[in-house]
Parts: sequence; structure tokens; C-alpha cells
Amino acid sequence: MNRFLYFFFSLLSCLNILAQNDITKFMGIPVDGTEKEMIKNLKAKGFKYSRVDSKPLLKGRFNGVDVDIFISTEKGKVARIIICDQVRFNEGDIKLRFNELCKQFENNENYVALDKFVIPEEEDISYEILVNSKRFEAVYYQLPEKDVFKDISSNIIDDITYNIQSKYSTPSEEMEKEIEDTYCYRIAEMIRHKVVWFMISESYDKYYITMFYDNELNRAHGEEL
Repeated sequence: MNRFLYFFFSLLSCLNILAQNDITKFMGIPVDGTEKEMIKNLKAKGFKYSRVDSKPLLKGRFNGVDVDIFISTEKGKVARIIICDQVRFNEGDIKLRFNELCKQFENNENYVALDKFVIPEEEDISYEILVNSKRFEAVYYQLPEKDVFKDISSNIIDDITYNIQSKYSTPSEEMEKEIEDTYCYRIAEMIRHKVVWFMISESYDKYYITMFYDNELNRAHGEEL
């Protein structure tokens, strides 16, 4: 078996294992199972349970902030955890909060992103949201468990480096950038079902962060159309 086929079948096998066993986690809890099971797991983490408009709501602290947590299900299985700041911020403070969250995700080895997310100091958030309907959001992907990811990552980077280096006569910053970008896209494709993202939400001229932990494997994909 040649090098390419060996790599292809090895990667395919790993991807099948990941798709079945490696799903998005919130505070170590798999975003899966029934709503009742998720409520029980969140209560075990210290969140307090109540209901609002007949929907389950949990309150507590997450990442140093008081939050409300909602659970979204598809066909009886948890597909999304929604976390909303309880505190409302002015425009300047929400920029700082958004950018600080971006830094935290960038510095967390359990995540990878396809882009850099930052709101410039001069950005007029209120104008962009009101007039241009702009959505300020940042998207990250949870990486697989370290022991599984290490082998897959090594294979991917070897394959990318082999192919890209052949395009350049000498090493360069451009080559390194292409390797890095290609690697990020390949990893994101592999873990596209493990999406964690957040956005700025607005309420009565105040702002807060809404964060989403998605298990795309449990979300609807047009099966009922």
C-alpha cells in the first residue's frame, strides 16, 4: 500500500472513531443524552434549576461570570447548550469582554480556530448592529482527546508539510503560513461537529455574551424535509 492510501485509510478509521465517540463537551459534560440527564449533570456542577416559560433554565457561574443556561434538544437528544451572561454591559465593556474571551480560547490548547477574532477599539458596535445588522461572533472547534488527537495531528501535519514544501524552493514565512492555515482547515473539517461559538447580544441598548456549545451530530440537517 502506498503512502497516500495508508494515510487515507488510517485517517478514515480515526475519523469514524471520533464521529462516534468524541463529541462536544461543556464543563466536561458531553452535549448529548436526554434533557433530564443534562439537567442532572449540570446540577451536579452546582447550577441551580428553575423554569422560565415552561423551558428548563439553570443559573450559576461559568468562567467567572454569572450566567443563565438553556438546553436545546433535537428528537429527544441534547444538541446545544446556550449560556447567556446575566450582567449587561455598555459598548466599551462588551468589547473588552468579547476580546478577552477570544484570547482565552486562543490560549486554550483544547480549541482551534480558522481565523483571528477581535473587535477594533474604534468599532461602533451599536451602529453596526442597528444599521448594518452586523453580528459580532467568534467560532472555535473543540479538539479530540489528547491521546487520540496526537496521532491524527501528526499524520495530518506530515502530509501537509510534504505537499506544501514541494511548492517552494526554500523555506519562507509564506510557506509556514500556508502550512499553518491548511492544518487549521484540515483539523476543523475533522471536528466540524464540535463547534463552540459566542456572539454579542443586545437588550435595551445594553450588551451581553451568548455562548453556544453545539453537538452538530445531534442537530437537524434536513432529514425531515
